[in-house]
Amino acid sequence: MKVAALQHDIVWEDRDANFGRLEPMIAGAAAAGARLVVLTEMFSYGFSLEADRITETPGGPSTRFLRQTAADHDIWVCGSIPILAPGDARPCNRLVLAGPRGELGSYAKMHPFTYGKEHLVYDAGDKTVTVQVDDLRVSLFVCYDLRFAPEFWSVALETDLYVVPANWPRPRRAHWQALLVGRAIENQAYVVGVNRVGSGGGLDYAGDSRIVDPLGEILAGGADTETTLIAELDRARVTQTRQRFPFLQDRL
Repeated sequence: MKVAALQHDIVWEDRDANFGRLEPMIAGAAAAGARLVVLTEMFSYGFSLEADRITETPGGPSTRFLRQTAADHDIWVCGSIPILAPGDARPCNRLVLAGPRGELGSYAKMHPFTYGKEHLVYDAGDKTVTVQVDDLRVSLFVCYDLRFAPEFWSVALETDLYVVPANWPRPRRAHWQALLVGRAIENQAYVVGVNRVGSGGGLDYAGDSRIVDPLGEILAGGADTETTLIAELDRARVTQTRQRFPFLQDRL
């Protein structure tokens, strides 16, 4: 299955402008054969802490955008959105995955970025989420979650692919690159890490998106400009890696 990582810039807190930028990129990825397209964290706003200005309800404009593009191009599309669910006191940074036939799944970021004060605005999720996307079992995570190996370990045996959309700042780009490869190696699964480029909220972003295979080899990588990364992922590769190197059984 082909997966596309859309490494894109974000117009700060301008949802409609971002929809306009992303739609042709998504269309291009679909035309290239991608079945799953991964956008960045907070793809429609940027990593803003102004929750009163950008928070959406479930099924709001950004979710509708994902669902519409998925239906239009017969693909799966995901990206994170600030969403306030009924009954919740505060919104969550929620990764929403839309499928071609109306499928909809979501994951609330378990580790808000306390260094950047995200925890003061957005509540943490409390459970991992793994979904079936065509023939791949896909586990959903967001940005800062990447630093917390136990959550990745906990779903390793039921995961072929981890997706990690992010707004990871340029000063810690080496951490981002190393952790993506580390999560792939230690869990013997694919990792797709998609980071934004450009500037927003006073921070600069270097991109460095990666599609990494179960042995830690980089199948596709981006620099610091907008680009679409595409790679063919094969569940058999995960199975073969784990059979050849049966390391997971010694940990789990």
